Amino acid sequence: MALSDTQQRIMPRREDREHSHCQVLAYPEAVLLTNPINPKLKGEVDDKYQYSIESKDNKLHGWIADHDAVGFWIITPSDEFRTGGPHKQDLTSHVGPTALSMFVSNHYTGKDIAEFYKEGVAWKKAFGPVLIYLNSATFDHAHRYRKSLWKDAKKRLSKEIKSWPYSFAASKDYPHAGHRGEVSGQLQVRDKYLHKQLMKAKSAFVGLAAPGRAGSWQTEGKGYQFWTQTDRAGHFSIKNVRRGKYNLYAWVHGFIGNYKLDRNVSVHPGHKKNLGTLIYDPPRSGPTLWEIGIPDRTAAEFFIPDPNPTFVNSILNHEGEKFRQYGLWDRYSDTYPHHDLVFKVGASNYSRDWFFAHVPRRTGNDTKATTWKIKFKLQEVKKSGKYTLQMALAAANFAEVQVRINTPDGSPHFTTNRIGYDNAVARHGIHGLYRLYSINVPGKGLRGGNNTIFLTQTRCKDEFMAVMYDYIRLEGPAV
Repeated sequence: MALSDTQQRIMPRREDREHSHCQVLAYPEAVLLTNPINPKLKGEVDDKYQYSIESKDNKLHGWIADHDAVGFWIITPSDEFRTGGPHKQDLTSHVGPTALSMFVSNHYTGKDIAEFYKEGVAWKKAFGPVLIYLNSATFDHAHRYRKSLWKDAKKRLSKEIKSWPYSFAASKDYPHAGHRGEVSGQLQVRDKYLHKQLMKAKSAFVGLAAPGRAGSWQTEGKGYQFWTQTDRAGHFSIKNVRRGKYNLYAWVHGFIGNYKLDRNVSVHPGHKKNLGTLIYDPPRSGPTLWEIGIPDRTAAEFFIPDPNPTFVNSILNHEGEKFRQYGLWDRYSDTYPHHDLVFKVGASNYSRDWFFAHVPRRTGNDTKATTWKIKFKLQEVKKSGKYTLQMALAAANFAEVQVRINTPDGSPHFTTNRIGYDNAVARHGIHGLYRLYSINVPGKGLRGGNNTIFLTQTRCKDEFMAVMYDYIRLEGPAV
């Protein structure tokens, strides 16, 4: 099976997932191979969710048959028809040998994604085209022909991307290149607490999707979406857009929140529309007093533990895919056997001291709620001032985060209430749906000197009720 340059290997057989050959783990999709047909795979975990990929990267995957030196590939040159935006994760190839082209699913989003259909309400959508590509090579040393087939498949993908949108499709619901439009512009960021001048939104994701609120593209499941990334100066050009009425959305690496242009964008066949310079004002109430993490919508920068040696998948043995190993949620209880996480601002390091997922604690066969502490010092406090805690979540699954200031008990200062269905922890995703909470913290609740913020994830019916934090920042009163 081949998913990328680094994710390739001989895979188990379908029979290896039968009860006589494996042990089912915490959920049916994950098994430990106890008696595989290929003895080299004994002791490995197999789980189809370990091979998930974001839509923006899910363009080529498939299989190579060793005995025939034949490759079988799913090639998807455009993700305009997929749901949930460029970061929506979904299944690819897995044991079978199975190769999937996923059009619609609620993986990593849950029922929050809008795929509801009502009687009497017309709806239609053209999916694809998707190319099923077979290639072959002269049979010689296994490593050489596998490399040759993979290289050829990547070359074919490049050809298909250049050919998109295809000219052969006859359906009136699939417009050719001459019947599509283009939208361009420049995105800049205004944050006076970071820089007096406008900042160029380099490598920002900018897209057109169905009209809605800021960030609604994450849960949009019926329309088409068109995305690109800005250059170093924040310039963008979204090409080959279908006719229609859209909102323009964006998010910028290093800044919290979601951008949305305050007017609709109408796209017409053959028309190029330049929106000029657009300004994003990310949520901000005052200067940064301290921060934890990087605003990138994932928990990838936090501490990701080594997997339990009993539950390893060797296809994920490189650092970039470490978070996809099975059972990492259990490593929290191993890492903090006697007390919950304590993070000391100015002394702790988030890549070492902030666990990637706020999960329940395992105690024997039970799980219980966990409370994380953020300890920090303030030289002085304006008692009449308004402080703000910016709390961005990268994922949530049947969870609730309660925030308390300088007191571990009693009614919470703030609660998210129960949120999320994305199941990102169990499905080995480093993020699900992005959420941002701007929490008002009155100065009278803070102290000059030592302070503690208590974050309690209260839901603990099972080990997968959890949140992943993206970024946390305490802001002082406005200047």
